[in-house]
Amino acid sequence: MRLRLEVPSGEYRDDAFEIIVEAHRPADAGTWIDVSEVWNEDKESFGSRGRIDTTLGVGMAAAAWAPLRRLLEEDVPDRLEISDAEVGELLDGAADRLEGSGVSVARAPDLNQSLEARVVVGSSGGLSQSVPDVFNDQALQGFSWQLSLDGKALSGEEVETIATCARPVAWLRGQWVLVPPVQAERARNPDLKPLTAIDALSVALTGSTVIDGRTVEVRASGWVAALREQITGTDQDDMIQPPETLTATLREYQVEGMRWLNRMTSLGLGGCLADDMGLGKTVMLIALHLHRGKNPTTAGPTLVVCPASLLGNWEREIHRFAPGETVRRYHGGGRTLEGVEDGFVLTTYGTMRLDADYFESVRWGLLVADEAQHVKNPRSAGAKALRTIPARSRVALTGTPVENNLSELWAILDWTTPGLLGTHAAFRKKWADPIELEFKKKQTELLSKLVRPFLLRRKKSDPGIAPELPPKTITDQPVGLTDEQIKLYEGAVKENMLQIRTSDGINRRGLVLKLLTSLKQICNHPAQYLKEEDSKLTDRSGKLELLDELLDTILTEDGAVLVFTQYVAMAKLLKRHLDEREIGNQLLHGGTAVGQREKMVDRFQDGETSVFLLSLKAAGTGLNLTRADHVIHFDRWWNPAVEEQATDRAHRIGQTRSVQVHRMIAEGTIEDRIASIHESKRELADAIVSSGESALTELSNEDLADLVQLRNAG
Repeated sequence: MRLRLEVPSGEYRDDAFEIIVEAHRPADAGTWIDVSEVWNEDKESFGSRGRIDTTLGVGMAAAAWAPLRRLLEEDVPDRLEISDAEVGELLDGAADRLEGSGVSVARAPDLNQSLEARVVVGSSGGLSQSVPDVFNDQALQGFSWQLSLDGKALSGEEVETIATCARPVAWLRGQWVLVPPVQAERARNPDLKPLTAIDALSVALTGSTVIDGRTVEVRASGWVAALREQITGTDQDDMIQPPETLTATLREYQVEGMRWLNRMTSLGLGGCLADDMGLGKTVMLIALHLHRGKNPTTAGPTLVVCPASLLGNWEREIHRFAPGETVRRYHGGGRTLEGVEDGFVLTTYGTMRLDADYFESVRWGLLVADEAQHVKNPRSAGAKALRTIPARSRVALTGTPVENNLSELWAILDWTTPGLLGTHAAFRKKWADPIELEFKKKQTELLSKLVRPFLLRRKKSDPGIAPELPPKTITDQPVGLTDEQIKLYEGAVKENMLQIRTSDGINRRGLVLKLLTSLKQICNHPAQYLKEEDSKLTDRSGKLELLDELLDTILTEDGAVLVFTQYVAMAKLLKRHLDEREIGNQLLHGGTAVGQREKMVDRFQDGETSVFLLSLKAAGTGLNLTRADHVIHFDRWWNPAVEEQATDRAHRIGQTRSVQVHRMIAEGTIEDRIASIHESKRELADAIVSSGESALTELSNEDLADLVQLRNAG
């Protein structure tokens, strides 16, 4: 059954609305007919129960909306005249209740029901106010309802007609227009709470916002619209060319990256350049610095904050690509900022954290956080110190804007463009939880629209990006456990699971992490797990045996290899083993001095040694080790992005040979099962990543036991 709301023809008057009851003709379920026909025609043509079923249907509708009870008093329940107030009820929730009870509600074709409202944000006029005011919480922007009919905005006079209309219809543009109460209220009170400039830009970029629990369309106007077009468009004014003083020929995607960086920083906005490792983020940033130096309004010194291992690389790249620029290392004893007026200043995250107050004494033209994932925790001392340094613009460089969860993305973008994503708590509620926990596709799409202008991400696999880069082949190398490893593995599972089953809270989480670490160390080598420094190493680890086989082949073919492990203790055991075999090697880890690191990189690149042992955390980013044509991951990291960064020490621009990547996996162990977790995390990160190892601490005892159980160990 269906109820049809009509306005009788002629001049509108009070109590002139009618509800017309309609039913399906049995022979054609797609044809609606006036219920009066059920009574006027031969009742057999509608079946013996036609009138009874219709009356029951009217009764069901009356149960959902009381005014329809008057229909039951009519000889033929086909029409009911209703008042303005009852029409208001119908439009203000009663129609939804009727729909819920199985009764559809339609409006007459000649009653225009396209009156809609959207939100308009931004002041009138062009880009008149200074864009840096985007970061000023006092720069409030207009935020109001705009009504439209058939997609065309209402004039002021028409809005006034709706606002003063005491009835649920209004005569507009030569027709009767249905006016739901909510739209009349928006016409009477169009102004919403003003937004800060950055919030206005945020809703303009997504094109929607939530008001009173409902998602509504947002249209930008004035300078907000102009700014949105500037940061999302391809204005010819942005088509700058690489500076003449840059001694490098940029690839096309690098030119585009330089232009993007210039557009964002010239507007006073920050950005995150998140290209894959090895695509030349450093040279793009150097080109940006040189270009900004030509304009007095943007010129000034550039401060680069980076891991200690990258100081030498930055200095070499600047001397190579911008030989006329001064470079000062602010690191170690005797460091000073006296006389800094232009050029580059290079420092480490540790030094920056210690001397944050001193950095405030210089007005930096550009502040760069290289390997910005180092400050992905906004509560860390380093992240807090970085926020205190004044600069006209901020740029984050990272190959992994999201390593473990979306909060890391928030931390980076809230530094480059403060306020864009709201507070961390608001970001978790609005974006991270719906995406990571509920996998809501719509939220993923909206977040992507919001952050896309502020985050430039290109991959080596993208069409047209570094086509000259040789291929990379990844091979999983399964290895069996030795008898000693099997015994240790099963013992660790049995002992730790017994404690885990009788623990809870933070104590249980600590025990789970201890178990996971123990199992990974056993998979590597018993000597690592047992903390043996001088014991025999051969014939005790399947991985060590495979490493020997791989190295024998690689070195026979005059290859060079990087061997990564997440454990410094394991790296030291490997070095002792290779020394005993008289295989030339060198080891770089977090305790290696900065100057020594640079010499080790040079020795490897110059061919003085062909085996480079590296701890994943200390050497997984920034280093240029293109002499290597093989990369061995001795153990698996929980996050695939970290492994990929390490691999990119060799697979980057400058590499002329194909790169073979060998990932060792102990068969039947937790390393086997973690491979599927790696794949799912990669998909989440690409989508714009759930949490990492800590998530495993929340597994039930049964699921955890299944994860760590040793299989096919015989």
